[in-house]
Amino acid sequence: MKALDASLLRQLAEPDLRQLLRAGLRGIERETLRVTPDGQIAQTPHPAALGAALTHPHITTDYSESLLELVTSPAVSVSDAWQQLHDIHAFVYSNLDDEMLWSTSMPCLLGGDEEIPIAEYGSSNVGRMKHVYRQGLAYRYGRTMQVISGVHFNYSVPVGLWPVLKQIEQDVRPLRDYIDARYFDLLRNFQRVGWLILYLFGSSPAVCKSFFAGRPQSLTQFDEHTVYGPYATSLRMSDIGYNNTSQANLDISYNNLADYVAGLEYAIHTPYPPYERVGVRALAEGAQTGEYNQLSTSILQIANEYYSFARPKQIALTGEKPTLALRRRGVAYIEVRALDVDPFSPTGVSKETMHFIECLLLSCLFAESPPADSEERRESQFNHSRAACCGRTPGIRLVDGGKERDLQEWAVEIIESLLPLAELLDTAGDGRYSASIKAGLAQAQNPDTLPSAHILNEMCESQESFFEFALRYSRLHQATFGGLTPDAALLERFAGMAHQSHRRQAEIEAADACSFEEYLEIYFAQA
Repeated sequence: MKALDASLLRQLAEPDLRQLLRAGLRGIERETLRVTPDGQIAQTPHPAALGAALTHPHITTDYSESLLELVTSPAVSVSDAWQQLHDIHAFVYSNLDDEMLWSTSMPCLLGGDEEIPIAEYGSSNVGRMKHVYRQGLAYRYGRTMQVISGVHFNYSVPVGLWPVLKQIEQDVRPLRDYIDARYFDLLRNFQRVGWLILYLFGSSPAVCKSFFAGRPQSLTQFDEHTVYGPYATSLRMSDIGYNNTSQANLDISYNNLADYVAGLEYAIHTPYPPYERVGVRALAEGAQTGEYNQLSTSILQIANEYYSFARPKQIALTGEKPTLALRRRGVAYIEVRALDVDPFSPTGVSKETMHFIECLLLSCLFAESPPADSEERRESQFNHSRAACCGRTPGIRLVDGGKERDLQEWAVEIIESLLPLAELLDTAGDGRYSASIKAGLAQAQNPDTLPSAHILNEMCESQESFFEFALRYSRLHQATFGGLTPDAALLERFAGMAHQSHRRQAEIEAADACSFEEYLEIYFAQA
């Protein structure tokens, strides 16, 4: 990524524009396993008191019935987003009985795929589609890797900033086209420097042996139950759990919206022989119909199956394909998918981390962003993988424009370049953006202070396995929320949302006017 445009920063420093810089919207999606008091994956259904996973705006499930996804509304500040997430956690904990939320990205003790219940969403066509999609993921990749948890940071650039940037750049394109193009500029730059997120915030350097269920792996043995990467930052973002040969050759372009959507549509409509052998439906001998194995036999069942470091998003209407939503209405926000769950935070993410990422995203927007060819995309993927598996290795080198660079020196250079922008963001605030950048700089200069190193150090000092470490923090966070005095108004508000979500699911089920087969045919025919 090129250096920030100093001239642009000077213009944005004008008093009437400085306030505008902080007017973007932020959101958090935190995934977390429900587990029993002894750390086993919960076999109970999604708690009815939390609402219907299909329709609740803030509390749903991801892959498994036991894998919660807690979602904030778009927030006007980092503090607001974090407080929303905290409130959602407080309500969830008040309805978990003796269960608790797992504190790390890598899962608890697992006894194989059969112990991981696939999420259920009721009998409606849209609910069945969500379940069958997850059944397809099980056939394609196995259930175990699907219960790795993460934190997604969503960010939309301030709406009022777009016309200002367009005028400064003297761009003559229609505003909608300009916005789409500039979001893709941001995404390409984030792909170029996104390895920094893994290095600074990676929190999964170890994993239970049970995760592999007998599959070969090359990690170092920590103790009888744990393996680890001595210099790993984010095993979650490495290749240990995501053996995805079908997507390995997909080269989705981020150069513009049209190319990106075309790449996804190609994968959604191109059959993949191993998935053809599985078949869409399981047919008994002589039968004409059977239970669904997956939604299709293509490389991707739907666009969401494409795993990416960060991706452009548009809110899809009910039954609308995400690719069609993007084509019709353009990019609304960016979803950053690179964050591990922070085991030291009761909510899984800190405000400091959120401030840092927002600043980095804006820097990716304000820096020059030339188109990326296939070779550069492979280079970025190499850097992501290297930072994830062994980013704290002394002297480790990444690749920048075909040339090797020292990871630590490059990290320090990028972080130092963020300080002027952080200071601009702080002019209307309390210095938290600058503080987050300075904290990141200090950690980059001393890798032993990074979260991934902190976790391994605690495990060594306490003579704990990874499971014991994660269980200890899960219990600490459970006690933190259990010790709070319940806010009656908050509990009542969320209980009302839960009730409304159940009613809405029933309405959706009653309104279905076609068979599931017809529903899928209509869905995939959208163009």
